[in-house]
Order: sequence, then C-alpha cells, then structure tokens
Amino acid sequence: MAATLRELAVRFGCELRGNPDIVVNRVGTLAGATADAVTFLANPVYRAQLATTRAAAVVLDVHNSAACPVASLVHPQPYLIYARIATYLNPAPVAVAGVHASAVVASSARVAATTQVDAHAVIGPGCVVGEGAVIGAGAVLGANVAIGPHTRVGPHVTLLDGVRVGARCILHPGVVIGADGFGFAPDQGTWQKIPQLGTVVIGDDVEIGANTTIDRGTIEDTVIEDGVKLDNLIQIAHNVRVGAHTIMAAMSGAAGSTKIGKRCMIGGGVVMVNSLDICDDVTFTFRSIVTKSVDVPGTYSGHLPAEETGRWRKNAARFRRLDSLAERLAAAERSLAKLMETKKADD
Repeated sequence: MAATLRELAVRFGCELRGNPDIVVNRVGTLAGATADAVTFLANPVYRAQLATTRAAAVVLDVHNSAACPVASLVHPQPYLIYARIATYLNPAPVAVAGVHASAVVASSARVAATTQVDAHAVIGPGCVVGEGAVIGAGAVLGANVAIGPHTRVGPHVTLLDGVRVGARCILHPGVVIGADGFGFAPDQGTWQKIPQLGTVVIGDDVEIGANTTIDRGTIEDTVIEDGVKLDNLIQIAHNVRVGAHTIMAAMSGAAGSTKIGKRCMIGGGVVMVNSLDICDDVTFTFRSIVTKSVDVPGTYSGHLPAEETGRWRKNAARFRRLDSLAERLAAAERSLAKLMETKKADD
C-alpha cells in the first residue's frame, strides 16, 4: 500500500518536516531503506546511521530531528508510530470466503459465510466460527469451539473441546490450546490422573506465538484476558489467569493456578511456580525464577543455579542479606581506616 507523507502525518499525528507529496510504500531500516521507504530512529545506538540514510523519511523525536538529512515525521514516541505506519502500509490479508474441498466441517458447526477454511482443516461438532475468520491448513477445532470474528487460526493449530477464542486474535502455527493440564495425585508410588474438566477462555486482540501451549483448567477455566501477547514456545498451565495487555517472551512459563496481573512484562525464560499472585504492572527480567507472590508493581530479577535443597535455602537467605552485610563491611573498613590514621599520628 502507498501513502504520501502528508497522509501519514495527518493519520498518525506527526509533525512533518519535508516535502508532503513524497510517496512511500514500504518500511526499512535506517541503513537499508530505499527512497520509497519510511524508517525510524528510537534507539540511540543507531543514531550514527541517521546521517547516511537513503530513506524517504524517518520517524523520530524532536531531539534528533535537526540531524535528519531527509524528510522527517516527528513524534515523541517514534517506535510506536513506526509500528502503526508499518501496519498501515502492510495490512493483514482479509479472509477469502470459502471452505476448501478437503476440509471437514461437522454438520452441526456454524461457520460464517465470510470465513476462510483452508485445506485439511477440521471443524468439529457444535463449533461456532465468526465473520471473516481464517482457519488455516490442517488446523483442528474440537467439539463446541468458539472462534470470534476476524480471528486468524494458523496452520496446524489445535483447539480442543470447549475452547473459546475472542475477536481479532492471531494464533500462529503449532499452537495447542485446551490440552489436559498436568494433574496427577500420588497413589502409593504410582499416579492417578485428575480429570481436567475446565476449558480455556481467550479474550479479544490476543496474539499467541508458534508452538505455545495453554492447558485447560482442572475444574474452572484457564483465562487469557484481552490484549495479551504471548511469544513462541510458552507454557501456560491449568487454571492460570493472565491479565489484560500482559506480554510474555519466549520460553517463559506459568505453573498451575498462578494469577498474573494486567500490563505485566515477562522476559524470556522466566519461570513462575504454582499458585502465585502477581499484581498489575510487574516486570520480570530475562530468566528470573519467581517463587513468591508479588504485590508491589516494579521490576524484579534473579536466578540461582540448582544445588542440594538445604544448602540452597541457606545461601538464598544469605543472599537476601548481602546488601546489609556490604554496608556493615564498608562501615567497618571506614572505622579501621580512621584507627590506622590515629595510630600513625600517635607514632
């Protein structure tokens, strides 16, 4: 899609500096953009590339605008505006209505006339698929699955019985939603399976990355609220609740019955043990291990390698006192230095 810089400035609330009639039809990097592309500068690491960019225009903030050699779209949040411009210039393909001849659709399923159902997809009994949805090749919808309008279910996604997905969601290839949670009761050296009787409920505008898994609830449902963004290869266990607009990076996971608040940011490889309560607006940095509930918003970090449990607990307790021990050591060193100065003066 093509647009003039004037159109982009008006649509996205930017101050335009340069020729308003320049036409762009793509996005690019500062170093690689061509004369028909718009790029952006948000990270100061790349500021040196601004002087030699060949882009048609650069989205940047006012502090960098004077150094821009080409047209500029000035906004205090250049990364956000770039994302919006990139989306505008590259709109998602719309559903092509129709059911492929190799797809299998149960007679009791209700599939909107504007839905696209690709080759070898399976839509089970009692399913409801909304207007403009896309069911990708080889995707499987079990019984009584509900898919909201304009949701895109990627190739080889599996949605098991009773799963409900809201509107405008994106489920990338290989996602599995509604498999049994990991529930077993010990029975004299063996394991008794616990029936997983809940389902998974996903809100609107949720995006779930490739090969991520979300387990159904044991009795009540696992819930993913509106606007949540999950990366690839994430594990959400049974009865977890993820609050609205929380984002989780790859290889992270939440164990059973953990409740994650709204607008949280979970870094890659973060592990949350079971039955935690995480309040709104919490950030866990890369590979943090979360073993306690958090009730104060903020940024949290930390992980220790595995060792014998008793020793690990002692070391963990000492680790928490490191700051106070360091202060005491510094105070002792200052006192010792004064004593040495006094002794030298007496000698």
